[in-house]
Amino acid sequence: MIEVSSFSKRYGRHTAVDALSFSVPPGQLFGLLGSNGAGKTTTIRALVGLTRPSSGHVSVNGHDVWKTPVVAKSSFGYIPDRPHLYGKLTGRETLRFVAGLRKVPDAETEIDRWLEYFRLSDFGNELTETYSHGMRQKLTIITALLPRPPVLIVDEPMVGLDPHAARQVRELFRAHADAGNTVLLTTHSLPLAEAVCDRLVVLDRGRVLGAGSMDDLRSQTGTVKGGVSGDSLERVFFRLLDEERARAEQEPGTSLRPPA
Repeated sequence: MIEVSSFSKRYGRHTAVDALSFSVPPGQLFGLLGSNGAGKTTTIRALVGLTRPSSGHVSVNGHDVWKTPVVAKSSFGYIPDRPHLYGKLTGRETLRFVAGLRKVPDAETEIDRWLEYFRLSDFGNELTETYSHGMRQKLTIITALLPRPPVLIVDEPMVGLDPHAARQVRELFRAHADAGNTVLLTTHSLPLAEAVCDRLVVLDRGRVLGAGSMDDLRSQTGTVKGGVSGDSLERVFFRLLDEERARAEQEPGTSLRPPA
């Protein structure tokens, strides 16, 4: 599972994330949402050991990421917002390298299965520097899922994916959570988040605007649920932002109006 407790990150006088707390138990797919600069990627980077918290704690699978980094990192797979691969390795060599590090059993069979699943079998022996962005993204997703981690941490996974691959990835994340694992997802695609996430946190400028299930968020924004599904996540999301903007403009010296 994932535990974030009073996590804050400051850069000089700027607070990127302010006392953020949430937990994601096994079997749950959790969405972290917000506009650019909301603090999503900062939170992800703290969870995977790339950004040290200014205060508070983050733990994965019961291990503090900064006190016991090796054991914490061995328990999760990470899909960053931009794929970072060794260009002079082939796709298959990349997966063999990961399988060796993570001690994946029956590695060759698993590698073949994943390459076939994402239609990369014909490119497995090609250098990754020759891959398109979408192909590199697919390979990055495979590297995260190959060890079958109990926790999966994902930052904007759909960039560059074709519609078929995007549907595959949605199904993979849902199936991973349904198998009793923990999945934390950040995305700008509100329809994706609404379709797959069990619970959500909406951030703005490092602060939580809303948290809970879709029904919780609808209730928080005063939406009366009607019909089959009630208000969409998109409408709820922008209502939360509008309420925060109105609140901020009530504070002395604060303005969120665009420049003239």
